[in-house]
Amino acid sequence: MCACRVRTPNKIGSLLKVTGLAAGVFSAYSVCRGDEKFYNNVFMPIVRLIPPETAHDLAVLGVKWKLFRPPYQDTDRLRTRLLGMAFSNPIGIAAGFDKHGEAVQGLQLIGFGFVEIGSVTPEPQPGNARPRIFRLNEDKAIVNRYGFNSEGHDVVYERLRECREQQPPDQRVALGINLGKNKLSLDAIADYVQGVKRFGTLADYLVINVSSPNTPGLRTMQSKSTLQTLLTEVLKARASLPANEQRPILLKLAPDLSEEDLREIVDVVRAKACAVDGLIVSNTTIDRPATLRSVNAGQLGGLSGPPLKHRSTAMIARVYKLTEGKIPIIGVGGIFTGEDAFEKIEAGASAVQLYTSFIFHGPPVVSKIKRELDRLLEANGYASVQDAVGKGVDKYLA
Repeated sequence: MCACRVRTPNKIGSLLKVTGLAAGVFSAYSVCRGDEKFYNNVFMPIVRLIPPETAHDLAVLGVKWKLFRPPYQDTDRLRTRLLGMAFSNPIGIAAGFDKHGEAVQGLQLIGFGFVEIGSVTPEPQPGNARPRIFRLNEDKAIVNRYGFNSEGHDVVYERLRECREQQPPDQRVALGINLGKNKLSLDAIADYVQGVKRFGTLADYLVINVSSPNTPGLRTMQSKSTLQTLLTEVLKARASLPANEQRPILLKLAPDLSEEDLREIVDVVRAKACAVDGLIVSNTTIDRPATLRSVNAGQLGGLSGPPLKHRSTAMIARVYKLTEGKIPIIGVGGIFTGEDAFEKIEAGASAVQLYTSFIFHGPPVVSKIKRELDRLLEANGYASVQDAVGKGVDKYLA
């Protein structure tokens, strides 16, 4: 009897250890390989118990360590060309996730066709006070007021330089660098000029971000006269660089612009001295739709996710019409499914970017969207992404 009492707890303990080890191995495998059900039913609900900014930091760390490697293989139908570059697929990660350029290779392994980091400011700055990011779980949306927290040009430049040197040029994912201005800068235009000159040698494209709602006065730079001066100086700065460092420049727009504002901006970017290579439509919104249910809906900052979807898609269609489809558009805002991506492409976007769906559903959402988009392209008779761009523009005009 005594011997039996001694051995039984040991057996139970051993069983618990083996079971725990098996569960850990299964969980690690499911996380690494991007098991969609595991993420939606187990992993992401646990993540949502963690404060949002802490969860964000941990996610960047996990991607940096290359823990996530979904097995999806891009089809020929998804391959596309944009800004003179070939993308394996049209799904990118929007600026705001990897703010400091820490996880570019990990994001490539997850399956993004292109990666945009930032916003990066010339000098380091902490951004706004915490808490500054809020989940709207009932709406699958996010409100953030980060305020361009950045490690600055020098730190990000060195990190990206090392990252790019680790891979042969033909194996690198297309890299966009989103440029911002310092909050207390006395010369905002000089901040953007500095960014163009600093990152021309590393980026595949550069983004002028004057549309974030979280830096005081930033959105006023979208006014016609200021924007003309800004883009003229930015393009002059690019022209001053060696030919092999002259990168495409895109302008990122706010979704809260009036029709008149939008027409003026299009007039500006179609002028020769201000002719950017593309537009990103759109940034987060300061509007709060009446349909929002979360208690965090009233938080100050930019709203992203499904409540932004229709507004950004309609804006893409308007911009495509106003530019006569002659300026490439990257569509952003509320893309959770392949159908969401397909709508933005038919409205006029040549490629799209994710942010909020990646936060809510994790890496498997990338493969899911690509798989669904591929099926929709095939079902609608499109041989490629480029064939679908702008083909449904009229039905998406608000």
